[in-house]
Amino acid sequence: MRWTLTEDQELFRDSFRGWLERFAPVEKVRGWLDSGDPGEFERRFVEEGWFTVGTPEELGGQGGGLVELALAAEQLGRAAAPSSAWLAAVLAAPFLSQSPEIAATSLEDGEFAVLALDASRPLDAATTGNATTRYVLGGDRAHRFVVPGGDGVRVVEASDVDVAPRKLLDRSRSVADVSVSGESTVDLGPLALRAAVLVAADSLGAAERMLELAVDYSKQRQQFGVPIGSFQAVKHAAAQMLVDVEAARSLVYYAAASVEQGHEECALHAAAAKAQVCAAAERAADAALTLHGAIGYTWEHDLQLFYKRAKFNNMLFGSPAVWNERLAAALPLVPAA
Repeated sequence: MRWTLTEDQELFRDSFRGWLERFAPVEKVRGWLDSGDPGEFERRFVEEGWFTVGTPEELGGQGGGLVELALAAEQLGRAAAPSSAWLAAVLAAPFLSQSPEIAATSLEDGEFAVLALDASRPLDAATTGNATTRYVLGGDRAHRFVVPGGDGVRVVEASDVDVAPRKLLDRSRSVADVSVSGESTVDLGPLALRAAVLVAADSLGAAERMLELAVDYSKQRQQFGVPIGSFQAVKHAAAQMLVDVEAARSLVYYAAASVEQGHEECALHAAAAKAQVCAAAERAADAALTLHGAIGYTWEHDLQLFYKRAKFNNMLFGSPAVWNERLAAALPLVPAA
């Protein structure tokens, strides 16, 4: 299956990619990651209107849906741009419809409201009753936290809670432990599916960029007097990466549309996207690193940025094994012939 984007979606994707290439080239990304402060990127991201894409117009956004958000996530992954605050805010946005004044303020001022849930598990399995919520995505960048509790949510100002950032190998994202808690009876299933799709889209972008880097490097590096790209084993590795990237692209877009439209099998589509695309991106990372040799993991080489991003995505909001278990549980058993 080959998924075709609309003309408007292609225009958005190309415009956003062009903006990232101009404002967030890898040299600048490295600077933000070195300093640990992506504030410059986040400010420009908000000021130039990208933050509101995919947010309902009644909340002050520009409209669009999950496909547009997936396109944005794909390009952010391709650029290795700091995106924790954006993704966390996107996931919190549906709850802010209950508090439109806060939503409008967040969009106008670029104040990120993030969901106070453990990002190491699927969101519908992430609430706890402990005094501290661990691994809150973008917790160190948040101005306020959206906390599920009872049959609703509450909004807590970041200044009223303790936030303890955690160090990640992938510096392009961030998590923190936050001193808020709450057992929730709110249905977080749809939110878990949105998170799965958007992380898969990010992995797609990272995998596409790693493929480009691997191909470029295979044309430059020589062994026995010829480029390594002329070796059959290298060609096969690059071809497999290409197949995985193109298959992932259609899967991500289809899953995004399915979840957005509430298709009866959208849970299966989102689970397949998270499990298969993130696993394929991890394979692409390993293959690209093999083609580069040890240089690929050094800080001086760009590949390590995307390698670490793909590895983090693999575990973000649940591992492929967790989502494959959901697929297995949901699919009917077929008796052996």
